[in-house]
Amino acid sequence: MNCIIIDDEATARAIISQLCHNIEGLKVTEEFPNAIQAIKYLNQNDVDLIFLDIHMPDFTGFDFIDTLRNPPKIILTTSDANFAIQAFEYDCIVDYLVKPISQERFQKAIQKAKTFTNFANNGSSTHEKIESTSGNDLYVNIDRRLIKIDIPSISLIEAKGDYILIKTDDKNYTVHSTLKKIEGKLPNHLFLKVHRSFVINIKKIIDIEDNSVLIKKDVIPVSRSNRPELMKRLNLL
Repeated sequence: MNCIIIDDEATARAIISQLCHNIEGLKVTEEFPNAIQAIKYLNQNDVDLIFLDIHMPDFTGFDFIDTLRNPPKIILTTSDANFAIQAFEYDCIVDYLVKPISQERFQKAIQKAKTFTNFANNGSSTHEKIESTSGNDLYVNIDRRLIKIDIPSISLIEAKGDYILIKTDDKNYTVHSTLKKIEGKLPNHLFLKVHRSFVINIKKIIDIEDNSVLIKKDVIPVSRSNRPELMKRLNLL
């Protein structure tokens, strides 16, 4: 995995470079004292990972990210812990390291970056938070962690603006994604979109009345256009 380091402090660059050197398969291709030089480099070269300081003269780390059309994975390295919430708004940021950085903590950050990269290479978009499916498992990114959800345990998914609410037998998850994206990762024989805001597990239906279905204690609307498909999928007497 090729990476670059962007930090205005030479000592910080040297420390991060040494941390990288201690990890097999991680190669530092370039180091930059400012974001402007890094932008010029990225215009002609591809990298897998960027170690980025937030506080730099004239051009902050967040300013730098905003200039990138298709940013690679980024690990923020900073002495300021006050920007963690802002960092969460960027899908490309996989971790937030506060200096001084231990080798153990650094290793965990690299593992996160590798995990995200592997999912991307398997064809899953990392700009969304629904990362991958494997058999009966769905992986979602919540608070920089990949959480495994058992697909058959999902009772319904509801669209809520820029987020979706995934309700399972045991727990609910709020994920930054779209209904369309998760719908494409669910088995068709088990799940059906019954409304523009709802995908349901048809095995979890308790009751159907008029233009709604009951799943546990949730009454889910069924649009007129989707009702025929729902009735066709049910095992009716």
